[in-house]
Amino acid sequence: MTTNTPNNPHTIVIKVGGGEGIDPTNLTSEISELVRSGVRVVLVHGGSHETNVLAEALGRPTQTITSPGGHQSRRTDRATLEIFEMVYCGKVNKAVVESLRAVGVDAIGLSGIDAGIWTGSRKSAIRALDEEGRTFIVRDDLSGRVESVDADFLNSIMSMGRTPVLTPPAITPDGIAINVDADRAAAATAAALGADELLLLSNVPGLLLDHTDAGSLIESVTLEGLEIAREAAKGRMKNKVLAAEEALTSGVNRVVIGSAGGEQPIARARAGRGTVFTQSTTQAVNA
Repeated sequence: MTTNTPNNPHTIVIKVGGGEGIDPTNLTSEISELVRSGVRVVLVHGGSHETNVLAEALGRPTQTITSPGGHQSRRTDRATLEIFEMVYCGKVNKAVVESLRAVGVDAIGLSGIDAGIWTGSRKSAIRALDEEGRTFIVRDDLSGRVESVDADFLNSIMSMGRTPVLTPPAITPDGIAINVDADRAAAATAAALGADELLLLSNVPGLLLDHTDAGSLIESVTLEGLEIAREAAKGRMKNKVLAAEEALTSGVNRVVIGSAGGEQPIARARAGRGTVFTQSTTQAVNA
């Protein structure tokens, strides 16, 4: 890992999921400690469970798209995107910023839309599977992936001592908001900032060899062993493994998929509690 010096500060991108039972403010005290120690932190958060609850209450229950490769995403029409923004950019983002500012962290909450921090293209057509496993095409979905991160803007914020708290959506070059996977957005952000570490924290202990067996944790993965990780990943975990791969291949030293629950989830992840993705076996041993 890069040595933390005044001219080369240690940078960590932390993504905390929005699944049921996850409280992103559980990370507040640890982030405060990191910031006070001189570490640059970028926090990326989700809000999927809160969005599902609100969507149900508003009579717009969540629909999920599953690709032929098994990757899952939220079906995002315009009404769904508006509900998504209410929760991600509003309720969850401001709750996280409030909790951080309460402990002295100069946090600033932003979506990927703001200042064009996350820019990407909208998918013109999505191949999806129906309940019988047949392929169909979705053409009106407002989703895509982050292709560009404004690292200069984020660096300027952090140079002023502020801690960015980022959340989807992203924006297209022609100004259309798009739903993007927050894990992969965090990976793109870590790569653009030259981050030393990317932590992907959610309601699972890491990547499981058998997703039904909590004792089958895969503790370490290198670039050479990614095929095993891809095969083991199911459902939303597929996106996390893909995010880890994208971060590593873009130069991030270390990625950890771990739990957001319990005491000191950040410290546990950094200590290797979860699935540690590294460039090589030597890095995994010495982490």
